Amino acid sequence: MHDDSALVEARLNRFVRERLQPAIYRATAPLTVTAWVAPGEPVSFAEAVSHPFTPFVVGEAWGPPWGTVWFHLTGTVPPKWAGLAETRIEVVLDLGFTMAVPGFQAEGSAYSADGRLLKGIESLNRTVAVTDTRIDLYIEAAANPNIAADFSFTPTPLGDLATAGTTPLYTLRQADVALRDTQAWHLLQDVMALDGLRRELPASAPRRAKILRALERCLDLLDPDDVGGTASHGRAALAEVLASPANASAHRVHAVGHAHIDSAWLWPVRETVRKVARTFSNVLDLIDRHPDFVFAASSAQQYAWLRDGYPKLFERVRRAVQAGNFVPAGGMWVESDTNMPGGEALARQFVAGKSFFIKEFGVEPLEVWLPDSFGYSAALPQIVRAAGSRWFLTQKLSWNDTNVFPHHSFLWEGLDGSRIFTHFPPVADYNAQLSGLELARAERLYSEKGVANTSLVPFGWGDGGGGPTEEMIAAAHRTASLEGSPTVELSSPRRFFEAAEAEYAAPPVWSGELYLEFHRGTLTSQARTKRGNRRCEHLLREAELWATMAAVRAGAEYPRAALENAWQTVLLQQFHDILPGSSIAWVHQQAECEYARVAAVLEGVIEVGVRALSGPGKDAILLNAGPYAQEGVPALGGVTQVEDSLLGATIAHTPEGWVLSNGDVRVTIDADGLFTSIYDRHADREVVPPGARANLLTLHRDNPTQWDAWDIDTPNARLFEELTEAESVEQVELSALPPGTVGVRVVRQFGASTVTENVTLAGKSSAIDLAFSIDWHERQKLLRLNLALDVAADRAASEIQFGHIFRPTHANTSWDAARFETVAHRWVHVGEPGFGVAVANDSTYGHAITRIAFASEADAAPRVGTTVSLSLLRAPLFPDPTADQGVHNLRVALRVGASIPDAVYEGYRLNLPIRTVTGVGSTPIEPLITVDNPAVVIEAVKLAEDGSGDVIVRVYEAHGTRALARVIRSFEATGMFETDLLERQVASAAVVAADGPELTLRLRPFQLVTLRYAGPS
Repeated sequence: MHDDSALVEARLNRFVRERLQPAIYRATAPLTVTAWVAPGEPVSFAEAVSHPFTPFVVGEAWGPPWGTVWFHLTGTVPPKWAGLAETRIEVVLDLGFTMAVPGFQAEGSAYSADGRLLKGIESLNRTVAVTDTRIDLYIEAAANPNIAADFSFTPTPLGDLATAGTTPLYTLRQADVALRDTQAWHLLQDVMALDGLRRELPASAPRRAKILRALERCLDLLDPDDVGGTASHGRAALAEVLASPANASAHRVHAVGHAHIDSAWLWPVRETVRKVARTFSNVLDLIDRHPDFVFAASSAQQYAWLRDGYPKLFERVRRAVQAGNFVPAGGMWVESDTNMPGGEALARQFVAGKSFFIKEFGVEPLEVWLPDSFGYSAALPQIVRAAGSRWFLTQKLSWNDTNVFPHHSFLWEGLDGSRIFTHFPPVADYNAQLSGLELARAERLYSEKGVANTSLVPFGWGDGGGGPTEEMIAAAHRTASLEGSPTVELSSPRRFFEAAEAEYAAPPVWSGELYLEFHRGTLTSQARTKRGNRRCEHLLREAELWATMAAVRAGAEYPRAALENAWQTVLLQQFHDILPGSSIAWVHQQAECEYARVAAVLEGVIEVGVRALSGPGKDAILLNAGPYAQEGVPALGGVTQVEDSLLGATIAHTPEGWVLSNGDVRVTIDADGLFTSIYDRHADREVVPPGARANLLTLHRDNPTQWDAWDIDTPNARLFEELTEAESVEQVELSALPPGTVGVRVVRQFGASTVTENVTLAGKSSAIDLAFSIDWHERQKLLRLNLALDVAADRAASEIQFGHIFRPTHANTSWDAARFETVAHRWVHVGEPGFGVAVANDSTYGHAITRIAFASEADAAPRVGTTVSLSLLRAPLFPDPTADQGVHNLRVALRVGASIPDAVYEGYRLNLPIRTVTGVGSTPIEPLITVDNPAVVIEAVKLAEDGSGDVIVRVYEAHGTRALARVIRSFEATGMFETDLLERQVASAAVVAADGPELTLRLRPFQLVTLRYAGPS
């Protein structure tokens, strides 16, 4: 026969567009509309309806950016619609929707007249079912601007309330009561499922041809002038091809309803609260009509918002959880970034998240659900295991720009050897619609073929919320068993993981971090947000330590509520679009305010705790919250006086420049403020390569091809200007420095920016401290600090949570080359046998560590060295065109002759400096807990979450070695046992001996252990 398939396809497409879709509604009737404009931030239903509403007409503009308008819709259902078969009556709204996907434009919440939140209104979910002849609805309409603008990455003022303007963004286009033809709607779903499948089948496949001919017969049987009246005939023509079952070997899809709601991104946190309510109400509406539908939602923070702001809706969610249709997933407070949060903070994501789900729902999620974070720390498997979870899900590595990740189901091995079963949905999307294209992609890309055959597809509109729709559930039902398609089962995360794990007896193992080859700039963008995170993490450590000591030693009240609120605030800011710096200006302005508020609260907690311990007086006490003794102050303790060192550093001005020197190191700073020499006296070794200079700032082009705040592109990383010219290089007055410390101040100006750097050296230290104050006013530039080192390091150690990882400094493979910007927390270390250098920081995360070649003065053959570059600041224009503008203060320390233990020490020294409290008594503060092995770090000391008064001590092995350590307490306790992160007793894995106040731990490299000391009875 002749091939007329192209003509049939064209006929089908036009019929669907011009006849079938318009036939969904047999008739419509306009509703009466009145409106009230909220003058500022969103208000409750009760407040809104207390105001007078004024007439409003379809076609009228509404909504300045971020504004809210309440519409009141009233009317009656036309009597002639009553009792009509195969129909459904609903209100249909068009708030001025655009072609943008749901969640990135206008949204609404539909309320009944008595204030019940019925469902959300979105661009692709714009109906409300009508159950009475009288219609009386309120619509809370949010004029959220389309910041994304089809992801053209165009700078816009709309992300800042101060610059967004007041011009209305939207026009009300429809507010009708409508009569849906359910047969026509179902026919459309049949056609979409079959045609979607057909398009993905091979051109030569008989099944493809059979579907096309069935669709052609369907068109023949439909009357273009009476689609609704003939829809049943069209459906009958498709029944046979719809009923043909899936192949026995078909890929098996577990379809999990989902709405990846970003807790902030191109909208502020306050709008996310409403997005959660809209989405969850949509889901509950679907659950009521489809009892086989299961929806999974992560982020305890979002449930907490619902509990506090929409208590009746929260109770409906609670009932749906009990019924098994609504599944709290992930077990974290938010879907956080996992690169930059500190170890204790990442642990608290699980403590806070799981505790909430257990308390509110009696449910403990066993999977970790992070579909969209920008890479995954090698520390995560151990933390997940320590939280009592078993499984991990993400799809983000499908975004890699260089390499294709080789697995979809596998065991992920962390830095300590812990393993968790992990799944990457091969559909490569977390906002799927269950289309034929997506299902075919899941089957095609699935890399475990032949040994396993099951994958998960998260479906539903996400990012900006909305969730699954009735059309998606219809697609799932039609593809449950459909020849040529994967089978689709509406499922839950747990059902999927149990099935996937059971069918895959020996999955492959991936060891180490899951590095995302994309979005590398998120390690640097919005530096103030990152500094706020780092500072608050360490303040929380201090506050819990001194508050616990005050409670145990002085009987002071433990400030549980203040600490919980502070933790929850910091955990929220660690969401994967806040801490990474990829949100609008409003989000980061709010984050900075929240960090300032938390810091003030924690400073108060520290002050109260220390004064309770020391009592009143006229002395000053020096406090050390770090795990190592500093400046004569013991770890985790305090003293009122320390012995002054007789060995101070010296400074001299020579023809080569300023020379800072002590018994450990000598640094020479030339007229440009650069280091021409760093001499290690103990090793008798020059650290700066011949002909090179360290302490070099470089200014790079920063014009990513896409995703401005997210990306650093390879070409821009290599296109830079060296900032060698200094305005001044002069000695810092000794009176401005601590005793025994000397320093040089370097001032540089470039573009519209100024950098002031203080280089200081203390008397008894091999670390050179660099303190920067940067008044930054560049645009689309990247500022880096470069330290050229005569160290032939083939790999670099970078601190991550509860340990460190090694990464090669070469680019031998495409995997190595793609890893050109990497994360480190407080320190990095580069070394060769017998010698190393540590570089610590107090707020920087992005690093580029590379090999360099240089000529030796003694040998013509080139030698290999290493450059450690810290990415200090960026200035992207999207989504925040004012990103990072203004003053930034940050610190870096360079320690020569350093081992990895020295690097660990420097990281804590820089981030937990000695604190002085005045007006207290003269009694020293003895540590509550001590450890005799520096490899074993005490990371947290706190009271138990359950209010029992038990003391919790969290330790980890920090040097990457096996360690035996004695842990000695100096407080009364009636018992001790090991726990998981949720402080539940577990089998002892580390305690090998206990004798009174002492216990002995044996730890493997990077092992994390939580100890619980029961309080006196």
